[in-house]
Amino acid sequence: MAKIFSERMTADVDGEFVVFLIGLRINKPWKIHKWLPVARAMPKMIKELYRNPDSGLISHEVWFGRTIVMVQYWRSFEHLERYAKNKSSLHLPAWAAFNKKVGSNGDVGIWHETYISRKGMYECVYNNMPKFGLAKVGAHVPAAGKFNAARDRVNASAT
Repeated sequence: MAKIFSERMTADVDGEFVVFLIGLRINKPWKIHKWLPVARAMPKMIKELYRNPDSGLISHEVWFGRTIVMVQYWRSFEHLERYAKNKSSLHLPAWAAFNKKVGSNGDVGIWHETYISRKGMYECVYNNMPKFGLAKVGAHVPAAGKFNAARDRVNASAT
């Protein structure tokens, strides 16, 4: 089990990074043959990315339900885009399979959002949590002193 940090903690991330939200929504749960292949594709891609440290994927978190949400942390938008367009990666065949099998019939929804951030443009706090989210991306530091309040953390991360 992951170590729980009982004190308030934050993350101090140097440089630019990308937060990439990606997921799927099961619109018709009875159509397992439509959504299960989509759900099974992502873990394979994540394994592929972690096997290649130069891919740019730093960390990820995932939540399951009718809507599956994955948060990925990348070194840069260029790393993310390079993986998405790489003809030898698992992404393009999975994308093509989705378009062929599901397309726009409404059975399964897929989505993503991309956020590019840098020092001074983010803030986070974790209490009674293991290392999580941005704390896995940068330094995991106590939310005290110059990191005490949200405004303090934004100002501190800008320097």
